[in-house]
Amino acid sequence: MTDITFNGPVGRLEGHYHHGGPKHTPTALILHPHPQFGGTMNNLVVRQLFHLFVERGFSVLRFNFRGVGRSQGEHDSGAGELSDATTALDWLQDNNLESPQCWVAGFSFGAWIGMQLLMRRPEIASFISIAPPVNMYDFSFLAPCPSSGLVLHGSSDQVVPQEDMENMVNHLRNQKNIEISHKLIRGANHFFDNHIDSLAKTVSKYLDDNLMIEETEAA
Repeated sequence: MTDITFNGPVGRLEGHYHHGGPKHTPTALILHPHPQFGGTMNNLVVRQLFHLFVERGFSVLRFNFRGVGRSQGEHDSGAGELSDATTALDWLQDNNLESPQCWVAGFSFGAWIGMQLLMRRPEIASFISIAPPVNMYDFSFLAPCPSSGLVLHGSSDQVVPQEDMENMVNHLRNQKNIEISHKLIRGANHFFDNHIDSLAKTVSKYLDDNLMIEETEAA
C-alpha cells in the first residue's frame, strides 16, 4: 500500500493506493464523508471498505477531496468533489489499463458523490452506498440507475430517516435490469459506532456473493 499524490482539477490530491498485482485485477474507488464535518479518507468506515476490497484482490484507491488533509483547493459543495472523484477514477484506470471491472463505494456525502459518478461513468460495474444522505441531497438523478449495488444504513441513523432511505431504495427497485440489495444494521447510528464489524460482515457477503456470480458467468 502506497501514499500517493496526483493532479486534480484545482491542485494536488493525496490518496492511499493498493495495487492488486495481476494485469486483470478489478478496481475500486472509495469516497469519504463530508469534508466540513470531519470526513477524510482515514474515516473508519472508509478504511474498512478499502481493506475489504484489498482482501479480495482489487486495486483500490481512497483519497482526500479538495481542501482535506494535504489535498489542495477548497470545499465546493459537491460539484468540485465530483470532479475530484472523476479525476481519481481516471488515475485508477490509467494505472490498471487491463482491469475487467470497476466498483465505486462511498460513505454518506461520499455515497452521494459516488452515485453521481456512477451515472457519468458506464464502466462502473457495481456500487456500495453506505448511509447515503437522501434527505439532504437530491438523488433524483438516479433515473434510471445504471448498475446494481448495495445500499446499507443503520436502524438508529440520527442523520438520515429510515423512511427516506426506504423510499429511495423502492424507487431504485422499480427500475428494470438491475438488482438493489438493501441491508439494515440493527442499532447502528449514522457513523456505525460500535457496529463496524456488522458493517464489514454485510459488505463482505455482498462482495463475495456477487464476485462469485461474475466468476461463474465468465467461466
